[in-house]
Amino acid sequence: MSTHSTDHRKGLLLTFIGGLTLTADIPLIRLADGEAWSILLARCAATFIAGVIFWSVWRWLSPKAPPLLPGGLGVLVAALYGLGSITFIVAVYNTSTANLVFILAFTTMFSALLSWVFLKHRPANATLLAMAVMIIGVLIIVRDSIGSGNLFGDLVALGSAFIIASAITVSRHSGRNMGFTALIGVLFPLLVAAAMVAKTGYRIEAPWWIVLNGAIVWPISFYCLATGPRFLSAPEVAMFYLLETVLAPVWVWLIFSEAPSRNSLIGGTILIVALVAHSLWQLTHGRRRAAIRALQQPA
Repeated sequence: MSTHSTDHRKGLLLTFIGGLTLTADIPLIRLADGEAWSILLARCAATFIAGVIFWSVWRWLSPKAPPLLPGGLGVLVAALYGLGSITFIVAVYNTSTANLVFILAFTTMFSALLSWVFLKHRPANATLLAMAVMIIGVLIIVRDSIGSGNLFGDLVALGSAFIIASAITVSRHSGRNMGFTALIGVLFPLLVAAAMVAKTGYRIEAPWWIVLNGAIVWPISFYCLATGPRFLSAPEVAMFYLLETVLAPVWVWLIFSEAPSRNSLIGGTILIVALVAHSLWQLTHGRRRAAIRALQQPA
């Protein structure tokens, strides 16, 4: 078996583990049964401690460990990820799980749009078409929420997708290793949550679930999904992020009997089909371009 084939299989395994682990995020938050700011405080504290321990061990074993915050852009990326953590928790408590994960799937297209505006990387026509279809899907999902309390949660979820896409865009622009930036970024929401908990009080009925989430689920999913691009193309890695979009509502449905609404299922299906179709097109198109370049190179 060739080295390329082995690396590809390794990347598929790592990214599958990362995407599958991430699907436990929202169910564990719900199982912890706590007040939003308390959940955010415990989750961020566990993630920060686990991240620092992991980085310290890596640094002790090898001097090649990436920096925690690579320069000023690293601080900006950390702040964006921190703000995204706050909006994510707010959305969890203000809309359904199905709506949240379906809308968060829009992060990929927000990244393409921001790269077009700020990095002058114009998306292909197929990407623009996929974005238009996904907007239709989001509008169908949000339609159920108009006139109810879920509309606020849906809009916050959309804002969270935009914030994370902004962090990805800045990371791509910097060209630096932002591996630990997201883990250090939890310091911002940690401080905000601590200030809010001091006013409202601390309440988590089952804290072990949120500790499991922050100390194990987040670090494992982050490490695997961040390592995947070393062995796979971006379209292949992006497809594994859809595991949360597909499976998180299923886990919540099984555990809490929270069935997605009809419009949520229709809009979510449109989002998933658009993303998968676009990822497959991008993967095929990328391989075709690589083959053309190889043929054009002189022997």
